[in-house]
Amino acid sequence: MAQRLALRRLLSLTPRTLPSQGQRALPDPLAPRGPPAPHGRAFGSSVACGNTFNVQDGSDFQDRVVNNPKPVVVDFHAQWCGPCKILGPRLEKVVAKQEGKVLMAKVDIDDHTDLAIEYEVSAVPTVLAMKNGDVVDKFVGIKDEDQLEAFLKKLIGA
Repeated sequence: MAQRLALRRLLSLTPRTLPSQGQRALPDPLAPRGPPAPHGRAFGSSVACGNTFNVQDGSDFQDRVVNNPKPVVVDFHAQWCGPCKILGPRLEKVVAKQEGKVLMAKVDIDDHTDLAIEYEVSAVPTVLAMKNGDVVDKFVGIKDEDQLEAFLKKLIGA
């Protein structure tokens, strides 16, 4: 705060001139820039965000995965898991290519141990393919994009 006040004083002492024709004016670094983002953070959105969601709790999983009429790929992962950090973005990319035919749920096993136990997840990453509330396919570990596309096509029935 003290630095900001000192900077304001310094800027008020320096002569300001309007830019001549053809020059651009520099923006005032202390000027407000529109409404602040909620909670001080701005979040981007992409096509993948519409098809991918983080599971919040057991009832959220029931509503958005088990009771979903669309096929859902469930990615059981952990923050500390290196292979999960590689597989997650690949899987999101392949799901986004399906243009809404399949959804992706992300479940952090440290936050939702009960779901990991219920679905017999013994290692991460574990990916389940669910249709009409039933697990129809599953794999553990990393896959390349071609293998992931084949996995999704089998789930969708294409």
